[in-house]
Amino acid sequence: MRILGVTASTISGNLTPPPAIAVGHGGSPRISTYPWSSGFGTKFANPATLPTGDAVSFKPQGDAVAVSGGGTSPYVYAYPWSITGFGTKYANPSTLPASGSRGVRFRPQGDALVVASYNSTFISAYPWSSGFGTKYSNPATLPTGGPYGVNFSGTGNDIAFADQATPFVLAYPWSSGFGTKYANPATLPAGVGNQVAFTKSGSDIAVAHNTSPRISAYPWSSGFGTKYANPATLPTGNGYGVAFTPQNNAIAVSHSTSPFITTYPWSSGFGTKYADPATLPTGDGNEVAFTRLGDAIAVAHYTSPYISAYPWSAGFGTKYADPATLPTGTARGVDFV
Repeated sequence: MRILGVTASTISGNLTPPPAIAVGHGGSPRISTYPWSSGFGTKFANPATLPTGDAVSFKPQGDAVAVSGGGTSPYVYAYPWSITGFGTKYANPSTLPASGSRGVRFRPQGDALVVASYNSTFISAYPWSSGFGTKYSNPATLPTGGPYGVNFSGTGNDIAFADQATPFVLAYPWSSGFGTKYANPATLPAGVGNQVAFTKSGSDIAVAHNTSPRISAYPWSSGFGTKYANPATLPTGNGYGVAFTPQNNAIAVSHSTSPFITTYPWSSGFGTKYADPATLPTGDGNEVAFTRLGDAIAVAHYTSPYISAYPWSAGFGTKYADPATLPTGTARGVDFV
């Protein structure tokens, strides 16, 4: 059986959901989700229990979605996800994150969920199996400023945080919990780290940050290598989001200041900047994501329509039509499944 062009399979006795896009945004309901098939479908119904934050992460297996909690307890929300949309919210973790959260991410294997918080211990990680398990111990070396972004390597064997205090990026081995923090890169990002991403192959890592050059990238092999040369054409404003294509052949940086999204070929370093999209996002780009096939790119941004999406094939195609029901406020998170 095929659904929206992808083969349906079974997860816990249910069909794998078809492709979808989630947008985390200001204003109730805080998360807006849509079927995705070369554009936005009709918005799914809101979850019965609404979240209070705007960072989003689909479980890669497609059967759950997590949302940050902003500054309001319980600081993280998670829901079953199926072909019909949201299920009933999972019970809160027995040990809540210590403070408000701005980042959330499932491990590629789907067996862990990590939350990045404003203050206190800054990091909370949980085993995941149809709900939250007992919180993992904190890493021995914590961030010092509060991470804005979190991501796992493609293999799931490493985890990195973009942080608001020096060294602006921190990384740890991962194996059912945090290992000993890796040494900082020899050349640090130049300012506050806002988001971090690994190539799917796990061979490179990039950090979107404040302060020129606004994007810093490094080879990765159980630690940071020597920083790659900056791109010849830099992003025009603070880097707020970063993503690689699943094929590891392009990198996107969402940022303040027009054109709000800047993309480059990627092959162990930055190639010559791709042309800007013909129709630009309408405000600061806050987060960026590629589909799991790498055939589309979406930018969550500051101004209505709050989300802009484009076909992708070694550059931008013509912008997809806006969703019929727009997000209700500034969009800061986006993820595809």
